[in-house]
Amino acid sequence: MSVPQCRINYESDLNEEQLEVVLCEGGPILVLAGAGTGKTRTLTYRLVKLLDRGVPPWACLLLTFTNRAAREMLERVSHLLGQYPSGLWGGTFHHVCNLILRRHASLIGYKENYTILDREDQKTLMDACIKDIAPDDPEMPKPAVLVEILSVANSLCLSPEELLERRYRKLLDREDEILKVLNLYHTKKLTQNLMDFDDLLINCLKLLEEHPELARHYGGRFEHILVDEYQDTNPLQARFVDILAGVHRNLMVVGDDAQAIYSFRGASIENILRFPERYPDCRIFKLTTNYRSRPEVLALANEIIVHNRGQFEKALRTSRPHGPKPVVVRVYDTRMQAGIVAEIIERAVAEGLPLSEIAVLYRAHYQSLEVQVELQARGISFQVRSGLRFFEQAHVKDLLTYLRVLYNPYDEINWKRLLKMVPGIGDVTTQKLWQLIQQSHDVFQDLKQKGPRMVLPKARDAFNLVLAQFDEILKMDYKNRPEDVLEYVLENSYSDYLYHAYPNAESRYEDLLQLIQYVRHYPVEQGPHNKLELLLNDLALERTEEEEVGTFVSLSSVHQAKGLEWQLVILIGMNEGRFPSKRAILEEDIEEERRLFYVATTRAKDFLYIIYTVTDNGFQTLKKSRFLGEIPKDLYEEVFLDDRREF
Repeated sequence: MSVPQCRINYESDLNEEQLEVVLCEGGPILVLAGAGTGKTRTLTYRLVKLLDRGVPPWACLLLTFTNRAAREMLERVSHLLGQYPSGLWGGTFHHVCNLILRRHASLIGYKENYTILDREDQKTLMDACIKDIAPDDPEMPKPAVLVEILSVANSLCLSPEELLERRYRKLLDREDEILKVLNLYHTKKLTQNLMDFDDLLINCLKLLEEHPELARHYGGRFEHILVDEYQDTNPLQARFVDILAGVHRNLMVVGDDAQAIYSFRGASIENILRFPERYPDCRIFKLTTNYRSRPEVLALANEIIVHNRGQFEKALRTSRPHGPKPVVVRVYDTRMQAGIVAEIIERAVAEGLPLSEIAVLYRAHYQSLEVQVELQARGISFQVRSGLRFFEQAHVKDLLTYLRVLYNPYDEINWKRLLKMVPGIGDVTTQKLWQLIQQSHDVFQDLKQKGPRMVLPKARDAFNLVLAQFDEILKMDYKNRPEDVLEYVLENSYSDYLYHAYPNAESRYEDLLQLIQYVRHYPVEQGPHNKLELLLNDLALERTEEEEVGTFVSLSSVHQAKGLEWQLVILIGMNEGRFPSKRAILEEDIEEERRLFYVATTRAKDFLYIIYTVTDNGFQTLKKSRFLGEIPKDLYEEVFLDDRREF
């Protein structure tokens, strides 16, 4: 298909930096696109210009990280051209690999009509493998955990053994069984003609590397290759791109090393930093004109990132008018922090700012707990972009189950949830135990005397441990100190269950520590109701109805906020050990944390507040983040509210 010549005035549609990229000749090209500098626009116009020059659509390849990004760019291209460029390949790495494998999968032992497993399918297949290898082992990790282990190992280019040693040491007692299950999982996929998402990239690479004639064919077809968000590529994706670009070498990668924040997913910043080493003849372009933020926000952001050594130096600038300086606020504790967040939001709304233009950002999900509670209490609508609302999360509900059955020993839902957490107890045994509880006048005593006889031998030890825990819990002042129950259960049994049952166990553990702190400092007024009763009533009455789209404040981790923007951004929890995280400090991986801080601040268009606390709700003294100490004080206003409540 030939594309009609476009009547586009590139000079008027693009700034000088963007125009230089769009009009440049071929060869290896690295485009360093700062936050808010029109990266998507530049990439789109570059593709249009190639087609305008007469490059056939089928000779162009566009690689993105999300289907949404690919659709958006291809829609813009179609609009500019006046028609869809039929034959152009554009999409995610998985999409493009799938297109190649559908034509040649037989060369690596698959049939071309293979089935792609989604995440639920993966867990179902993994469960079948567990039942084949260790059918009577109640301590085996759940399928979701093994799927996560395999995926993380693939993205980091590690063997499962290496990953278990590095990140999953709590599971090393089951290493032999885990490896057998994972090997069986691979075997079943091949024999049943199945591929998961990771296989699409791994098998496509295998295909191209084992069959050089195919590498030459596709490398010869794609005369021009454009890659979006290159800083987020992992080593496998970078190899895939290098193979396809090996014939024509007309490769343009666009990214921002200052926004490389996904190493935990396997992304390697070295791909972008060492691009000039792999392509010594590459040309480097920088997009530095930011269209998002006011000068005051950019001045602070530039000073954050300048402290990183591993980077391409660039300073963002803007033509937007001046506005207020960012504000750094010191408060006493996280409850006060939540109150200040709510006041900032209420004041902004009163001045005409819509809720949809306000975001509260944080390093880790658990940091949003008190903010969620405060916004709920004040009737401020919010949406949690970083996952479920705090108290709706499965692991939080698991731990609270112990409090709920203490408060109401005839609570069927929570007893069944608790019993199914016991290794080896399934639906049948749970129902038998529930019938015992229903008919009992002394639930805990009858469970202790009659319950073990109803439990299969493989589950009896674990069940007796739960009964022994309740013996200890019932000796506690659990009605007035429910936090002691949560702490006891977490440290004596639930932490092990967490690592065996859930992916992302470490972040979930942090959530539960924050839950305990929240309950410990839960305010109790004088009256007839004890702390346990008040707490559970408040949780039950928490509003859960859905709000209309666009009518809520966004609550998000910084990772989830990348690529988004708001007029007002409030960044909370800027304390040492929180941001940067404890793990980053221990592993001396501070530069990625600093990039994460940079990403957070560059989400703000007009107003930026950064808040840190003096204490962790009186539990321990906290230091402000080292990153705040790196910023010249004349770039922000500082407010101290740790000894008063007014703002």
